[in-house]
Formats: sequence, structure tokens, C-alpha cells
Amino acid sequence: MPGTPARTADAATAAEVVCLGESMVTFLPSQPGRLADVPSFGRGIGGAESNVACALAAAGHRAAWVGRVGADGFGDHLVEAIAGYGVDTSAVQRDPVRPTGIYFRTATDRAADVHEVAYYRAGSAASAMSPDNIPYEALFAGRVLHLSGITAALSADCLALLHDLTAPRPGRPLISFDVNHRPGLWRDADAAPDVLLDLARRCDLVFVGEDEAEEAWGVKGAEAIRAVLPEPEVVVVKRGSDGATVFSGLRPGPRSSIAGGAEIAPGGDEVASGRTETGGAEGVTAVPALHVDVVAPVGAGDAFAAGFLSATLRDLPVRDRVRHGHLMAAAVLTVPGDLTDPPARAHADALAALDDEAWGRLRLGPGWTGDGQEVRTT
Repeated sequence: MPGTPARTADAATAAEVVCLGESMVTFLPSQPGRLADVPSFGRGIGGAESNVACALAAAGHRAAWVGRVGADGFGDHLVEAIAGYGVDTSAVQRDPVRPTGIYFRTATDRAADVHEVAYYRAGSAASAMSPDNIPYEALFAGRVLHLSGITAALSADCLALLHDLTAPRPGRPLISFDVNHRPGLWRDADAAPDVLLDLARRCDLVFVGEDEAEEAWGVKGAEAIRAVLPEPEVVVVKRGSDGATVFSGLRPGPRSSIAGGAEIAPGGDEVASGRTETGGAEGVTAVPALHVDVVAPVGAGDAFAAGFLSATLRDLPVRDRVRHGHLMAAAVLTVPGDLTDPPARAHADALAALDDEAWGRLRLGPGWTGDGQEVRTT
């Protein structure tokens, strides 16, 4: 397997975060209803990892996306659209044989019984990613390498790639991993939980939904999730409308600063504002979610990860990292598609700095991120 290459890129221009995964062309319905009844679709882009890269770039960070697309018009559109957000796509590969993946979805809520998604990604260019054809020098060029469990589901070669990238090696960047348990993507859905758990335990920063952890691993509650993921330095448990809980421990090793640095004292006590509990070297920070007038739920998890990573790169306190995740998610929740412009940094910083009472009274709806838009309170 490839080793860890030397980082030779200029620190001022190299990506801060590199995201690896499949991106697809998304067809969004022109009206609600069954796919069989929708007369036309608008074209967009979708993909967990490229969504994170686009959101980070739109928020002012240097982000890169690495993947494979077909040598076709859809591949052209993806690379051009993602680059249009300011993402470095120079390491994206074009496959002369395999096509770019596409999918169609209905306009209704993901949780609704009538929601449909039709994927056309089997045999896609991205499914051919492997340790032998992905440029490791590009993957390890940044401070953070962001991965997700979706890639592991695409093929045996993709799983081998993630297994190799998460292996301990000197000088590797911080490995961020979003579990993204999607049973329908796996050929062997019964094996998926163990595979995802193994990958997550090899990473430094893990994002996992409380609901998907219960479905995949049979554990319920943030504390139980942390118990099955003792190795990652930071575990972010997303709890839906209840907010998020972060476990951040000071552990030996070169990447211990990701746990929060200044806000975790040498004795392990969390001193950031917000409701916290401590024990030994572990800090536990629970941050309530925002009140959001949801337009569509797609892309919110990716946006949350981008907001948390953005604040991590800026070395903000743990509480504010979660709040920036909530704010970035709220921006996407109030638009129809997977991507949107995030709030201006100064605007987001001001909201993240609110006291607990003021934070709890925020209510965000469509247009809240725009210039001159007032943020409502309840």
C-alpha cells in the first residue's frame, strides 16, 4: 500500500481540508409527488464529502475534493460546479470507461413514507477508487482528511482504500469520519455495522447520529455511543432536534490539540461555557439545536460537519464548534437543495457567541443568512 508522502505544498496555498468520496449529479423535482408523477427535474450536485468541501470553501477555507468521475458531460458538470464554490478539484480523476453517478429524489421529507430516491451509481467511476489509483500525496496535503462511511459501501476497492487511509502512520493528517450509515448502499448490509465501527475507531474525529448508531450498533444514547468508540479523540453525537453532544478527551499523541486545546484544562476539566460534565481526561459538551423552519432536510448533516470543522480549524471552543455546526446546518435546512451560501463569518460568530438564553430563543427561516436579514427570536 502507498506510504505517507511528504507534504511539500506551500502552507499558504495548500488545502486545509481534503475531502474524498463520490459526488453525483442530483435531479431535483419541479414539484412534490411520486417520481412517477413529477414532470421535470432541475439539476444539482450531491455527495456527502463534496458537500463538506463546498461548504468549507464557501465559508472561506481552502478545501479540496478528491474523487473519480466519468469522462462524460455529467462529470464535466460536477467538476465545474464544485470548483465554482472555490474547491480545489485538481486531483479529481476522469474514468474513460465508467460513468458518473446520478440520482433522482422526491421533494418530500426524507422521513416520510412517500419519499423516494432512485440511484444510478452501480459501476460508477467513483466505485473504482482504490489504494492503487487515488493520489495519496493529494489526500495527505492538508491539515484534515475528511471521509465518510458512504465510500466504504461503494465497492471492495473503496473499502480497501478507506481501511488503508485510516491505518496508523507517521505524519498522517487529522482523520475526520462521518459514519453515514446507509444500509441500502451495501451489498452485505449485515456486515456494514462492524465495518463502520472498525473504521470509526481508527479515526481522530467522528460524527455519528444517535439514530444511526442505534440502528447500526444497537446502542442508545450519547454515553453508550462513546463507550463503543473509545479511541477517537473527539466524538460528535448528533441528536437531531435535541442538539449535539461532544466527547473530547486529551489523549497522548501528536493530534491531541483537536480536542479543544485551550478549553480543556490539563487536568481534563472542560472550562468552555455551556452545559458540560467532566471526568478524568474527558470533556463532555452538550449544545442545544436551533429552532429552524425547515424547507428540506437534505445535506444538513454534511453542513453540520463543515461548520464543526471550520470552527475546529479556527481553534474555537468546543461549544462554539457545535454552534457553528448548527448554524451551517440551519443554512442548508432553509433551502431546497444540498448546498447554499453559509452566513458571513462575522454574522455566524456573533450568533455563536450568544448566551445560552439568547441562543435558545433564535428561530431561523428561509433567507436568514442574507445581507440585511433579521434573525427572529421566540
